[in-house]
Amino acid sequence: MTKSDLVNEIHERTGIEKTQIVATVEAWMKLIKNNLGEQKAVYLRGFGTFYAKKRAAKMGRVITRNEQVFIPEHHIPAFKPAKSFMSKVKNAYTQK
Repeated sequence: MTKSDLVNEIHERTGIEKTQIVATVEAWMKLIKNNLGEQKAVYLRGFGTFYAKKRAAKMGRVITRNEQVFIPEHHIPAFKPAKSFMSKVKNAYTQK
């Protein structure tokens, strides 16, 4: 599902104007990005948690030049789904 599919689905279910839905979705995504950038997690009860995950420093390879490079410690965005979310997904795939 793309962002436009999401907007269309919300519009069909609620009747809210698409421009308002797009603005809300954009604001929601910006809020999550800003909070993760400020080292704050975003908790959505019943859905999950967006947080920054720490990756340790390691040695990597540049295959085209066949040389090793050092990759410093860094953080990446991560998502941990809520238990109810996980069980819904698991049940959807086990019933097929």
